[in-house]
Amino acid sequence: MRFPITTLRLPEWVGGFLPTPKMPYPTVEDRMEIVVGLARENVERGTGGPFGAAIFDLETTRLVAPGVNLVVTSGLSVAHAEVLAISTAQNVLERFDLGGEGMPRLELVTSAEPCAMCSGAALWSGVRGLACGARDEDARAVGFDEGPKAPHWDRYFEERGINVVRDVLRDEATAVLNQYVERGGEIYNARRGGS
Repeated sequence: MRFPITTLRLPEWVGGFLPTPKMPYPTVEDRMEIVVGLARENVERGTGGPFGAAIFDLETTRLVAPGVNLVVTSGLSVAHAEVLAISTAQNVLERFDLGGEGMPRLELVTSAEPCAMCSGAALWSGVRGLACGARDEDARAVGFDEGPKAPHWDRYFEERGINVVRDVLRDEATAVLNQYVERGGEIYNARRGGS
């Protein structure tokens, strides 16, 4: 039996949306602006959910790889923005371990705190930093189920040498979540384990 090849591709608009890739983003707020912009554009263009993410090189502060949520448009529950950003960075850098020997320190910037799945993906990816916009409770408030996460999930990141910064442009990131709901966006994992 042959199985189909599953390929995830970022929407065409992403490349044109991003400023020059070589441009530095010196502050975490600069980096979050790009990520929240990706999330907003994804909602406005109807290409996916209200989440954006990107991997940045902390030494040069340049963008390595973007990601947007494609769950509904791809029909794949794993097509979260963080997963796409991590996967794209691994392809760009040709390394599955983004924290391996000889690698620069990389930061995952995400418009909302990672869900249970994306927390695991981020922990195993090798990134050395995590910056979050909206909080878990902001995503839950509009109906998303973020899955079972430890109350102090950020401690697990810190224990693995991953610096965590929260509430970066939180209001702007939360506004994109609300915009998605106001536009009638599908809340695709709202069952919370129910049938």
